[in-house]
Amino acid sequence: MVKHVSITHYNAPTCERIFMKKLAILSILFSVFVASGAAFSADRPNIVFIFTDDHCIQALSAYDDSRISTPNMDRIAKEGMRFNRCYVTNGICGPSRAVIQTGKYSHANGFIRNGNVFNGDQQTFPKLLQKVGYQTAVIGKWHLGSTPQGYNYYDVLKGQGPYYNPPMITSDENGQPVTKPHTGYTTEIIGNKALAWLEQGRDKDKPFMLMFQHKAPHRNWMPAPKYLNWLDDVEIAEPETLWDDYTGRETPAANQAMTIATHMNDNDLKLTQPRGLTPEQLKTWNAAYTDKNQAYLAKRESMTEKEIIKWKYQRYAKDYLRCVKSVDDEIGRVLDYLDANNLTENTVVMYSSDQGWYLGEHGWFDKRWMYEESLVTPLLARWPGVIEPGSVNENDITSNLDFAETFLELAGADVPSDMQGASLVPLFKGKTPKDWRTSFYYHYYEFPGAHSVNRHFGVTNGEQKLIHYYGPNHDGGEIDTWELFDLNKDPNELKSEANNPEYAVIRKKLESELERLRVLYDVPEDTQPVRKPRVPTKKGKDAKTKTKAK
Repeated sequence: MVKHVSITHYNAPTCERIFMKKLAILSILFSVFVASGAAFSADRPNIVFIFTDDHCIQALSAYDDSRISTPNMDRIAKEGMRFNRCYVTNGICGPSRAVIQTGKYSHANGFIRNGNVFNGDQQTFPKLLQKVGYQTAVIGKWHLGSTPQGYNYYDVLKGQGPYYNPPMITSDENGQPVTKPHTGYTTEIIGNKALAWLEQGRDKDKPFMLMFQHKAPHRNWMPAPKYLNWLDDVEIAEPETLWDDYTGRETPAANQAMTIATHMNDNDLKLTQPRGLTPEQLKTWNAAYTDKNQAYLAKRESMTEKEIIKWKYQRYAKDYLRCVKSVDDEIGRVLDYLDANNLTENTVVMYSSDQGWYLGEHGWFDKRWMYEESLVTPLLARWPGVIEPGSVNENDITSNLDFAETFLELAGADVPSDMQGASLVPLFKGKTPKDWRTSFYYHYYEFPGAHSVNRHFGVTNGEQKLIHYYGPNHDGGEIDTWELFDLNKDPNELKSEANNPEYAVIRKKLESELERLRVLYDVPEDTQPVRKPRVPTKKGKDAKTKTKAK
């Protein structure tokens, strides 16, 4: 038996309505397809995150033009936004990087001090970006002890990495990590690799996120050949706290091991011949330093202690600034590439560092403290058509804790509820959310350790700061003491008001806020084992003072 199938005939207007309805359905499905990351969309920008090691705002002319000109970093600020209160959660290299990967404080991501190994199996923002269709790459310094996960491509320095001829780790054809030697200046090599990936390594039909990360200007500040003599005829301005005697604060400030006067060694000061250079590199190096060193050594015995410290400061500051100059050059090359390849308009560029740094302030080099110079890190962001060019965010408290969440929102990905920061995208648009943080929690764990900075945690609201030092002390006992600074009256943090009755109300409020933040972030008690303190960095042969660290 044959079944008769009835066929409905539609007139033209009805057919058009059906067609439009189906088209609308397809449009919705396509939108879902795009949002899931399966296709590229112009409203999901590329991301270039430029990151350096130990770069302070005192050496970035968009913040302070008294020591150096950084035109390419400044370009990001002029074409975008400068943030004046970007605070780090834990002012040291590896922990800062782990915070950025996870959007979580050190105690939550498990990487609290250098020497830990980052657990790459945990949730990280690059993995989440991959899920929504982004290509991800990390090139340069990694410093987390484990093989990068969540990246379509990685090519990273082995360990800390040298300034010249670095071994770098990438994956072989089987996806296994392999170490390859390189010849040249590390900052330039990292720049070359970033440009090569942008040009040849990515799928140009997909959005990308590139982490472009430099070793410089980390200790021991070895300049590129082209900059070895740059600044020779310039005297770098000394910070007003170079001669700090650490009175007015508790004992930790005096008992560190990071003074220019005592703890810089001959390798830092380029008074010894560097290792690992090719014969040609060494020839260029010696041509730059030999005569200058001989001139100093010939008169050192007749110099006063103050004259020696002044010489050390000039040598250190110039080498540091020379390293920054090379980074700025490489940033310029990447920005020029974006321009030349029509990528600028749809690429968010962010610049930051793992924390600030002491460029002689308080007589120091290094970082670690909750004092302003190392708590504050540079943050510049450019997003054409969204961020107002030349804008400055003066007062909002931002952090490296916010970077992961920012990248995820830019990519249209969900921000996991267990991340502890907040996306900066509203601030990019000039709109501060009503619930934006008005205080900030900091925690440093690495004692005993390099430079002998006591463990401490604290809270700041940008105007007042409360710091608590705790745990093992330099004398083998325990420390339990507080500092409070009024940043409006005492921006250099030279006098603690913790025991001043006039600040009793402010201290009580800060203590209450500190406890609130510790509960909010579920901060556990510090249960690190008490280890024997490390021997401080060896003193240079020309040191005339003894370290106060015991």
